Amino acid sequence: MKLNINKQRSLWWGVSLIVILAGLVAMGISWQKYGAPLRPSLDFVGGTRLQLQRDCSKPENCAKPIDINAVRQVMSERGLGNSSIQLLSDERGQQQGILIRTKTLNVDERTQLQQTLTQEIGAFDPKATQIDTVGPTIGQQLLSSGLIALLVSFAGIVVYLSLRFQLDYAIFAIVALFHDVLITTGIFGILGLVQGTEVDSLFIVALLTITGFSVNDTVVIYDRIRETLKISPDLPIDQVVDNAVNQTLGRSINTTLTVLLTLLTLFIFGGETLKNFALALMIGFAAGAYSSIFIASTLLSLWRERTGQSQNSNQLSATSDQ
Repeated sequence: MKLNINKQRSLWWGVSLIVILAGLVAMGISWQKYGAPLRPSLDFVGGTRLQLQRDCSKPENCAKPIDINAVRQVMSERGLGNSSIQLLSDERGQQQGILIRTKTLNVDERTQLQQTLTQEIGAFDPKATQIDTVGPTIGQQLLSSGLIALLVSFAGIVVYLSLRFQLDYAIFAIVALFHDVLITTGIFGILGLVQGTEVDSLFIVALLTITGFSVNDTVVIYDRIRETLKISPDLPIDQVVDNAVNQTLGRSINTTLTVLLTLLTLFIFGGETLKNFALALMIGFAAGAYSSIFIASTLLSLWRERTGQSQNSNQLSATSDQ
């Protein structure tokens, strides 16, 4: 299989643009709804999260699925009507658990809430009960630290690629990284609206991991471009880029598929805590492989064609590597 990516680069850019715009629209709606571009978890906004599972060892306790309207009524009667309520399915696919995100509750308020819910929808298994409370200050610190780490990583990548290659290589690698981050955050924005998917501190970790994976793939292609320039400095830049992509295509596909299969296993068997983390990595790694091949390389080719740098830069690169 041989790709002629520069011939159809408008198609690749159009596909990315459509996905990114859909994500931006979803993030705009999320901002109106949640006050943030993505649906934030307790890690960022603070509050109390209760995960309760009905005790099915008791006779007739699990005879019927949990009625979410009954849960909402209980929450409203206790002045917690703005809480987020989500039904959870057990291993048999029956909805016998609930996940409640609400404002910060003290011990007495939590106990009273659990007692009322027990009276309305049945007894809960104390071994399956999970309660988390996070303060908003800690959430803001986590968000700030995560964003700073992301910006520092971007700056480090620009410096490294500028020294390792040239400045235009670094700029288009960063464009590809922004592409991957926007694709991932946009899809999570959509999932937050349609499925209630939340982002937590692990989501920031996932974004940092995505940038590392994506730029690694881009560097491999850039390396091959430079190697091709050294061997054939008179070739047009679009042919150089096409050749470099095709020479590394098998490696990119095999590496990405191997990682995605591992993450898919983590997504299925890793439990609720790691599920969204694995999902973010899968989306980001797939976007990273795509952007390395179809975005960073084609933008570099276009830039050098438009600025007339292809021949001069080819010869310069070839000379500098000798």
